[in-house]
Parts: sequence; C-alpha cells; structure tokens
Amino acid sequence: MTSTPDALVAADRARIIHPYLPASAEERVVMTQGSGCRVTDVHGRSYLDATGGLWLAQIGHGRAEVAQAAQEQMSRLEYFTSFWEFSNDRAVELACRLTELGPDGLGHVYFTSGGSEGNEAALKMARYYHHRRGEPERTWILARHKAYHGVGYGGSSANGFPLYHEGFAPMVPHISHLTPPWPYRSELYGGEDPTDFLIRELEERIAEVGPGRIAAMLAEPIMGVGGMLVPPDDYWPRVREVLDRHGILLIFDEVVTAYGRTGSWFAAQHFGVTPDIIVTAKGLTSGYIPLGALLVGDHVAEQLTAGDGFPMGYTYNGHPVAAAVALENLRIIEREGLLARAVEAGAGLHAGLEAALGDLPVVGEIRSVGMMLAVELVTDKESRTPLPVRPERMPHDVIRRETGVIVRDAAHSLVLSPPLILDPAEAKEIAAGMRTVLERTRADGEIVEAAASTA
Repeated sequence: MTSTPDALVAADRARIIHPYLPASAEERVVMTQGSGCRVTDVHGRSYLDATGGLWLAQIGHGRAEVAQAAQEQMSRLEYFTSFWEFSNDRAVELACRLTELGPDGLGHVYFTSGGSEGNEAALKMARYYHHRRGEPERTWILARHKAYHGVGYGGSSANGFPLYHEGFAPMVPHISHLTPPWPYRSELYGGEDPTDFLIRELEERIAEVGPGRIAAMLAEPIMGVGGMLVPPDDYWPRVREVLDRHGILLIFDEVVTAYGRTGSWFAAQHFGVTPDIIVTAKGLTSGYIPLGALLVGDHVAEQLTAGDGFPMGYTYNGHPVAAAVALENLRIIEREGLLARAVEAGAGLHAGLEAALGDLPVVGEIRSVGMMLAVELVTDKESRTPLPVRPERMPHDVIRRETGVIVRDAAHSLVLSPPLILDPAEAKEIAAGMRTVLERTRADGEIVEAAASTA
C-alpha cells in the first residue's frame, strides 16, 4: 500500500478494529509524531494532548532519553522469561525501586503488560490468598457502580457500567456493586453525609453477603472513567477500617492515579491509606512501552510464594526492555520534580478552567486532584441534570475539531489528564479551547455552529 495521508486513513478504516468506535463513524485521526504535550496527525495538523493519551503520558511525548534506554537494553538483552527461577537484572532493579517508592509494607512486585492484566492478577491473588489461608469460601469481590477495571473478564465483571457487560455475559460471578463516592451528586445519599451513607451501605452489604465469603474490595482511589470522582477525605480511611475488621483485602486500582498523576507517587499516599495490593500500569512507562506492576503486601506475598508458588504468569512478566524504559521514566519524573509540578500545574489549570468556564450554565462542577481534572456538564446549575448526550456531535469531538485540543468524554464530564510537564501557556490554550465550544452548548446538548469569520 502507499503511505500517503489519505491512503493511511483509508487503510485504517478498512483494516483496524477500534475500541468503542461506532460503525457509522467515518472519521479517523492517524497520529504520526509527538513532542512534549503535542501530537501531530498524518495530515500535519498539531493537537494539544490534554488527555495524556489514555491518562499516561506523564513525561510527555518524544523523549529521546527513553528511546535510548530501550535501544541500549535491546542491544544487551531483549527478552528472557521470568517464569520459574529465571529473572533479569532490569526487572530486579525496577522491583526494588517500586518498593522504595510505594507505601510501607508493600514489599513485593508482580509484573504484567498493562492494567487489564493487572486487575485480573489482583483478583486471582485475593482469592488465592484466602484459599491458601484455609478460607476457600472467600470468593466475593466488592466493586462500585461507575467503576472501570479494564477489559479482562474479571475486571469487566467488576466494572460498574452496563456497557461493559452487554453482549459478553455471563460475567464472572460473586461480584457486588456499591454506590460510588460522588459528593456533587448529593441526591445519591438522600441528604445524609456521603461518607456516612457509603460506610453504612458497605457494612450492610458485608452483612448481606457474609463477611466470611468476601475476598476483597477492588476500587479506584479516584474514579477516572466514571468522571474523575474524588471521594471525601474521610472515605478511604473509614473503608479501610471496615475491611480490616472483617478480614477483607483492599485492592487499589491505580492504573490511572499512580506515578505522579495526583502529585504523589501513588494515590494511596495522597489519601493516607495502605491497601493490600496496588495495581499500576500506564504512567509506569509514560506509555513508551506496555508494562504494568502490582505492589503486593508482604502478608499477601507470603501466601502467594508458599508451597508451589503463585500458579499464573504472563509471557512478558518482567520484560527487560519495558523495565529499562520504566526505570528511565521514573528517573525523569524524579529529576524534573514532576510530582510537585503536577500539583502546581494542576492547580493552575483548575484556576484557568474556573475563570474560563465557571460562568457557563452547562458547567456544573470543576474538580481536580493534581493533574486529574473534570468538568461536569449539566443542563443547568440549579437542577444539576446531566447534559443530554448527542453522539453525532459530542463536545469533546467538537473541541478537538475546532481548536485542536484533545479532551475526553467520561460519564457526562469532560476529563483532562495532560502530561505533568504542561506549561501555563498550554493550560490557557486548553481552557480557551473548551470555552469556545461550551459557551455555544445548549441545555439540550446541541452545540450551536460557530459564527463564520468576517476577516
């Protein structure tokens, strides 16, 4: 085939199955290069990447030092298995680094190739942990509505959206969904304090299922796909106390939140809670190569490594090139002070969004933690009714087409997760681009056409 821009777009349309793309969608945006916070498509148009790809471009695009780290490792050892007694020096080095950065007590690491694999492994670990301890009846998993835990069968079953179950049933059994922490939606709690409501519901659900039948609670510390939902400060400490009292493990799905996104290495540290297992991926390599890692509590690892060991593994467990890339990525995050920068730049972007969008009738709430932000869209500020969805003309699509700013739609919110290196000028560009479209968005979800230029 030829590699002209139009030929590439046509070949993409003819050959590639895209996740979540309706059959009626004709448009394709084929990217060819990236640098910093910007990416460029095959037609030469530049975009400001306010999504960080899929929540992961911590250090930005096009870092030559990361490519160099991969090249050097490939020249030394491109791959060998990590099954049985085998390992490699880069995987060992990375495991040690992660346990230094993580919360105390999570002294073991299990490698995967990404977040979905990680959540599958975590669910198996939780059930296997209790099995090894003589409690095989602990098979139930607590999850939450509006949760997202990847596309494996275990993670999909824990997902809190019907979309991820429809057509794939039967799902994995013994999963029970709880109400999410979403303070803006106070109607969910019937006038009760949100944390009080959620803790009471948790206690009641545990009693209903049976405390001796529950293996773990799987949860995002901040719910990303659900609309960047930030729990009250007292939520996670109180959840941890309840689970501890009943011998239930806590699994934090930090695929999105880890490695500086919240301004801490892990969101667990941001909330002052130590889970039993942390699932990570994405920002571990800033997307330069697929890799995931689970940080596993010592008490859990003791059971997994006893006897014949943990009977599951992935071909690319501890891939040496991926580990080398991760180590360089972590060095950049530390060397350039990107944890502090996520807090500072995130606060600046939040303030810019408030100034640019806060007066608009369709903007209900702007929320953020570090470099995770969401603009929740409503029909009006008083009723807080979610803005109707018009699939043929979504606000995030119009923002990209008209302004070149890439944001993401997530459950009636526009979600932003730019690279942690975002500068103030780029933050202003994001806010201005969103203003351009949202100021023309009506309460019925229709976006009024922009006035033609008279220049």
